[in-house]
Amino acid sequence: MIDRIKVKGIVDEWLDDKDYFLVDINISPDDKIVVEIDHADGVWIEDCVDLSRFIEARLNRDEEDYELEVGSAGIGQPFKIPRQYQIHVGDEVEVMTGEGKKLTGILKEAADDNFTVTIKEKVRPEGAKRPVMMDRDLTFGYDEVKYTKYLISFN
Repeated sequence: MIDRIKVKGIVDEWLDDKDYFLVDINISPDDKIVVEIDHADGVWIEDCVDLSRFIEARLNRDEEDYELEVGSAGIGQPFKIPRQYQIHVGDEVEVMTGEGKKLTGILKEAADDNFTVTIKEKVRPEGAKRPVMMDRDLTFGYDEVKYTKYLISFN
């Protein structure tokens, strides 16, 4: 089986002078290598091809046969690392809490250990007859949610 650390080292070498960052590397038992990268401005297919060729030039198919797939993390897919949260600060996201509650709001901030989402909820101010919509900040640890993903808006 192809060594994940070896592949990560190759990818890190390619990433060294670029604004791209590694999201995930997955190697299946039958040596299918899937490398996901991301960038604040999106991922260009030409760069995926370049990274794929870079990896292929450093792995020897005569030693071990493999299948290689290089792509972007995928828009609308759940975030996997804090840096994905950081590039989407200010964007609308969907959060599935650990308890299974789905929330939609604006990603307000993303720190190393947690992130904050601003949601709108109905609140009845004291003495008021009707509830009003108010902003509420909710902070979660990355391990406290099932997923968070960017919501695509066509407005």
